[in-house]
Amino acid sequence: MASGVGVSEDCLKDFQELKLKKTNKYIIFTLNKELTEIIVDKKSKDTDYDTFIADLPETECRWAIYDFEFEKEGAGIRQKLIFVSWSPDNAKIKQKMVFASSREALKRALTGVAIEIQGTDYSEVAYEYVLDKLRRVA
Repeated sequence: MASGVGVSEDCLKDFQELKLKKTNKYIIFTLNKELTEIIVDKKSKDTDYDTFIADLPETECRWAIYDFEFEKEGAGIRQKLIFVSWSPDNAKIKQKMVFASSREALKRALTGVAIEIQGTDYSEVAYEYVLDKLRRVA
């Protein structure tokens, strides 16, 4: 089900810069106040995964792209883009519904993502959890 929201040009531009030029480590996306367009909420060059996790609000939904770097045994250092769909249990129901129905529009616009992580609490987006999932597909 699509909600009919659009993806802002800034989202696409910033994603391409992260993907191709490595200008940022992650981008967090949200909906504008009118709930009509997906916009960039935050960009960061910080390489600390815990900082990224701390930037996901406890009571509000977000999406994010994170440039995840890890070592695969026998294959060296790998970099994979992950798409995080963050919908905490204590977010408002309306926000969760709009975010869920708008997710596909953003995912379709952001090509080149290795995996999607859906998180409702911080344990589901923890570094080791994501690393384990990436090692299975990389």
